[in-house]
Amino acid sequence: MKKLIQVAALSGAVALALAACGDAPDDSNSTPGAGSTTAETAAPTAEPIDFKACIVSDAGGFDDRSFNQLSYEGTKKAADELGAGFAEVQSDSAADFPGNLQSLVSESCNAIVSVGFALSADTVTSATENPDIHYILVDDAADNDFDGTKDAENIKPLLYDTAQAAFLAGYLSAGYSEAGKVGTFGGQPYPTVTIFMDGFKQGVEYYNKTKGTSVQVVGFEGGDKGSFTGGFEANDSAKEVAAGIIDQGVDVILPVGGPIYQSAMDAIADAGRDIALVGVDADFFETDTSTQDLVLTSILKKMDVSAYDAVLAAGQGNWDPEAYVGTLENGGVGLAPLHNFESKVDPALWAEVEQLQQDIIDGKVEVTSYLNQ
Repeated sequence: MKKLIQVAALSGAVALALAACGDAPDDSNSTPGAGSTTAETAAPTAEPIDFKACIVSDAGGFDDRSFNQLSYEGTKKAADELGAGFAEVQSDSAADFPGNLQSLVSESCNAIVSVGFALSADTVTSATENPDIHYILVDDAADNDFDGTKDAENIKPLLYDTAQAAFLAGYLSAGYSEAGKVGTFGGQPYPTVTIFMDGFKQGVEYYNKTKGTSVQVVGFEGGDKGSFTGGFEANDSAKEVAAGIIDQGVDVILPVGGPIYQSAMDAIADAGRDIALVGVDADFFETDTSTQDLVLTSILKKMDVSAYDAVLAAGQGNWDPEAYVGTLENGGVGLAPLHNFESKVDPALWAEVEQLQQDIIDGKVEVTSYLNQ
């Protein structure tokens, strides 16, 4: 467990250093951009209570169709059901984090959700200075001094063993591939990125072992050795990395890193042949309709559910600061439906994926990640 905390905290110590100002807190009840489902799924607002739930994004913003948006939706849904106050603040860069957190403290927030490992160090500082506030840190263990324990007792880390769900996606992709080659690339080699890529690779290898095949994984060798764009923006660099993998003959590709999947879609369009996309964090079919003809499945990281549960517990007086780890067994991670690809995937292959999920839950098949080593 100590190694788990140290590695997760190491990723949290890294911040994207740009200089820009964040937005002021917004007490409105509006939901983020396209793909948001909070307004449709949230229960009617309850009678007001003396509690305020707040959230700060990382540099991706709340309309990233990924982990910021999911965390926002879960937090807002919990606030609505509680009848609690609500405030949000978006970050344009890492330079905004300290000021944005302080702005939420000044808003008299009772619970603050910090989205992303890049916010870890500043969240620890804010939590230490404000021990009466409940902090919920998405995707990091809050151990920036690497001693194996949280740096502030009033922080609840939300972690996700996405290698388990990525394993299923790797197995599915290997069975779906006609080229015998599948690819993956990431934004930067942080553990929260490579955990997807490594789980995907393990799933392909398990398929090969089970079936006696030799499906290749292009773009990731293991550890931090692989293809990375150097950031998490959809830009020409990301498109070049995607194109380099596609040019090696893959017919399935897994981009890991928020908006970089959009660059992969551009590279797929340029390739002029059938290449399936695997999404991450959210169900791309639902959050971005432009992917619907491309997305085979998505590796789900259910930050909306875990953020909702943590905020709801805090508002009901049942605050539990122990770390949460999402798994296949507790539903914190998973695999999205096949949607438009249902007719393209052999039903027998999908049945194998469903059985494999149960075998992982039962401990019959082991999936390794930095969270369980």
